[in-house]
Amino acid sequence: MAINHRLNEIRGAALDRIDRSERNSKLAFYSALAVEALFLIAFVALADFHNRIHVLLLLAAMAIYMILGLGLLALGAHVSRNTQAILRAIELIERKGEADGRR
Repeated sequence: MAINHRLNEIRGAALDRIDRSERNSKLAFYSALAVEALFLIAFVALADFHNRIHVLLLLAAMAIYMILGLGLLALGAHVSRNTQAILRAIELIERKGEADGRR
């Protein structure tokens, strides 16, 4: 029984760390999104669209934002997949513990 109690503590601690990490990453992501949106709004407000260099800078900035955005989506999917694998492993440990306890 002490082993099951210890496993429950380990599982709880791991799940708490995962939740805390997810909250922190979402906070950082939305904060960065707000700052970048402010920069983009300022650029559009101050740009002279008759000047071709300003148009080129806007297009280059948007291209970079698209690449970074797609990279962040891919990274998020990867982290989510890894989190699901960890949760599945925790469930398997629990099932194995229950099966060993029945014997």
